[in-house]
Amino acid sequence: MTATPPRRPPLTSTHWGLAHLATDDGDRPTLGTHDGDRAPSPLMHGVAEALRGPTRIRQPAIRRGWLDGTAPDRGSGAYVECSWETALDLIEQRLRETLDSHGNSGIFAGSYGWGSAGRFHHAQTQLKRFLNTIGGFVDQRQTYSFAAGQIICPYVVGDNRILFGGETTTWPAIIAHARLILFFGGINAGNAQVASGGLVDHQTLSWLQEAHDAGIRLISIGPRRDRIDGLTNIEWVPLRPGTDTALMLAILHELIARNRIDHAFLARFTTGFDELAAYIDGRADRIPKTPAWAARICDLPVETIRDLAGALTANPSFLTASWSLQRQQHGEQPLWMLIALAAALGEIGLPGRGVSFGYGSVGNRGIPKAAVANPRLSAGTNRTGLFIPVSRFADMVLNPGKVIPFDGGRVTYPEIDLVWWAGGNPFHHHQDINRLRRAIQRPSTVIVNDLWWTATARHADIVLPAASGFERNDISASPTCDHIVASKAQVPPHAGARTEYRIFSALAERFGTADAFTEGRDEFGWLRHIYGAFRQLADPSLPDLPDFDTFWEKGRVHLSAVSRHYTLFEDFRSDPDVAPLKTPSGRIELYSNTLEGHDVPGFAAHPVWMPPAEWLGDAPDGALHLISPQPHTRLHSQLDGVGVSAASKVNGREPIFLNPKDARARGLAAGDTVLVHNGRGRCLATVALCDDLRPGVAALATGAWFAPDENGLDLHGNPNVLTSDLVSSALSQAPAHNTTLAFVEKTQIGFAMPRVHHQVPVEPGTSGKAKAW
Repeated sequence: MTATPPRRPPLTSTHWGLAHLATDDGDRPTLGTHDGDRAPSPLMHGVAEALRGPTRIRQPAIRRGWLDGTAPDRGSGAYVECSWETALDLIEQRLRETLDSHGNSGIFAGSYGWGSAGRFHHAQTQLKRFLNTIGGFVDQRQTYSFAAGQIICPYVVGDNRILFGGETTTWPAIIAHARLILFFGGINAGNAQVASGGLVDHQTLSWLQEAHDAGIRLISIGPRRDRIDGLTNIEWVPLRPGTDTALMLAILHELIARNRIDHAFLARFTTGFDELAAYIDGRADRIPKTPAWAARICDLPVETIRDLAGALTANPSFLTASWSLQRQQHGEQPLWMLIALAAALGEIGLPGRGVSFGYGSVGNRGIPKAAVANPRLSAGTNRTGLFIPVSRFADMVLNPGKVIPFDGGRVTYPEIDLVWWAGGNPFHHHQDINRLRRAIQRPSTVIVNDLWWTATARHADIVLPAASGFERNDISASPTCDHIVASKAQVPPHAGARTEYRIFSALAERFGTADAFTEGRDEFGWLRHIYGAFRQLADPSLPDLPDFDTFWEKGRVHLSAVSRHYTLFEDFRSDPDVAPLKTPSGRIELYSNTLEGHDVPGFAAHPVWMPPAEWLGDAPDGALHLISPQPHTRLHSQLDGVGVSAASKVNGREPIFLNPKDARARGLAAGDTVLVHNGRGRCLATVALCDDLRPGVAALATGAWFAPDENGLDLHGNPNVLTSDLVSSALSQAPAHNTTLAFVEKTQIGFAMPRVHHQVPVEPGTSGKAKAW
């Protein structure tokens, strides 16, 4: 008799990977990962705890001060739980009042895409789809992750494949053909745990190990050393933060001096090298960008710079930069300059060589996969046409009517009366949180959909409890994952939580737009529709995609690559007339006539070095350069109070990493509570010593939940109370978090411990005032 194979447990897709839930004897959820993942993320360990934890939002809640008219500052005071009917009544009334007084331009729906790995129950898309059925809203463009890159790369190479997504040079091609990989901004292996839309199999570390074992020289350039188990040959160039462009310019100066430039490639495939060369050799500004010039800026030995140039001439090379490199003032310049360096070497388009970004920024960048668009729900058409650059929310709310330059045009800030966030936590990712707190007091109404009482939820007037990915059915896919996944609900929604689709369907009914919003489909109707559209578009590349029922039963489908050895721009190099780039010239533009015509203040038409407003080359005594890297213990601010993130806290606060020399100079020891401050804000953190950090630099990971006391001191260690609202440039208006100086000093004051991971004051039951409001 043949034994029946065990039934595969249902899996839910998260940004950290696939997981299944079980319950222990006490009916508490536990979590397991699937056996097809070679390196499951430890971040998973906190998920089950978070689903039933004390910060889970149980019922719709209204801020009492907003209800009774006393209106204390947002971010303080108690909430009143209410029924869904009452909450939706209030939202309908406030939306109609805003539409009457301000029109659709008075509604801002920013939100962010990390709230769900699913492509249907995608909070941001659901919110925008609903608002588009009632006339639209003010949107935002770009992402906080790589906003400057999103703007500059199309000017240089025609599109953003070089920056993000699945179509990029694959690891098998790199390993087969390159003998040197330069990682500007570091390798940052912790980032390999996550990808927007989820990962079935964490492959990045395996590919790095294969490159290491193949004898490829790996050089990490940045203020932090990379230590990865099994990789013993990673070389470290401890670069001063914010000076990457100066280093690249000096390397290119050295290549020109050694006559190691590929002039034939530059003539055939690029425009503008002569103008760039005149800047590099000093003909344009009388400052030759020599290794000696850069050594003073970068705080590196001259020989280190010359050795890097020599390594590039001696080895087939692949150049990459992390996204963090462009989250600084003048952040467009290092990306543009790295493209120029690869072009001057003649590496672009050669198999497994050239340049592409983000290999140290997100999981599975560079894996072989089919180049197909992900399944998705359409948000519809925003008839207002209004938007702001992603990092300009606080600036917009505080300055209605202000006009700013953006990407060759102009943006006028509208007056915002109602703000709605779904699927994001701006009190994590927005810069200069104290300015954000001032801005969030201005609108008449703030609405937040969330799973947990984050700092953003605590600044809302109306809070709606959202269902988690484990509580709804969906389809997930990521630009860097080689599978499409049937993400299955494993438990019912917690307490009073609802899916975004149910929430916005009910509101669409009230506004008479239900037919436009739902198109007559329920949850599974939409999943079938989305999968069917994906299958139809993908057929030329993936003719064997199963039908929906087979896909749902199997749980996932592999999106196999046509070729494992893919090189970005290989078709362009083969024949630039047949496969031109989408630039005005059809070539790589090292000098941009378009940008010259934009006449953007402070922005040249070719890559340049400009000292940032805050850097160690011009720092006050005692200041440290503060970097705020993505932590290896959580995704952004998600799961901060549970699992490995909670275990990483030191004395209840986020650790701040200091080089031992800097700690001794300040009389600090490991475990000391310190005040980290500058003119923008203050926070507490706990000292951790780190020899892998260059002197003069402090590292305070992003994502600790913001927990201010009554004086505005953050008790928990959120670095964005210290970052500035400075933009990368007037071209991109991108955030510049990594251009930050701060002071670190020991404090003896007995500060309270942060209680940010506890429940906010909520009065249970439906408030009569809420009903009558």
